[in-house]
Amino acid sequence: MAEILVCREGEMEEGDVRIVASGHREAGVFFQDGAYYAYRNLCPHQGGPACEGMIVPKVLAVIAEDQTAHGHTYDESQMHFVCPWHGYEYDMKTGVCAGDSSLRLQSCAISQRDGQVYVTL
Repeated sequence: MAEILVCREGEMEEGDVRIVASGHREAGVFFQDGAYYAYRNLCPHQGGPACEGMIVPKVLAVIAEDQTAHGHTYDESQMHFVCPWHGYEYDMKTGVCAGDSSLRLQSCAISQRDGQVYVTL
């Protein structure tokens, strides 16, 4: 396993993602709500680059008391990212697939020292 420099602390802004590599392994490093999250850039569905897709808030269905659908709204407090190959959506803070909780991205360790941010791949 290799420790890879991602950035200097404070260099990534809210909602940023960086893809880093070591050999044939890649990780996506996200900065959200003042914290770093890192996952292997490998979708468990069919091996796509899971961390390279759009970042979106969690979509919530608006359901009335009579169980009729009235559109959608968004939960900005729970950000997701979407694998660009087939649209599998993952929770940024947990790596769990929104549509199938049995699927989860492999997390990578993040460390911060001497003003730098590193990921272990």
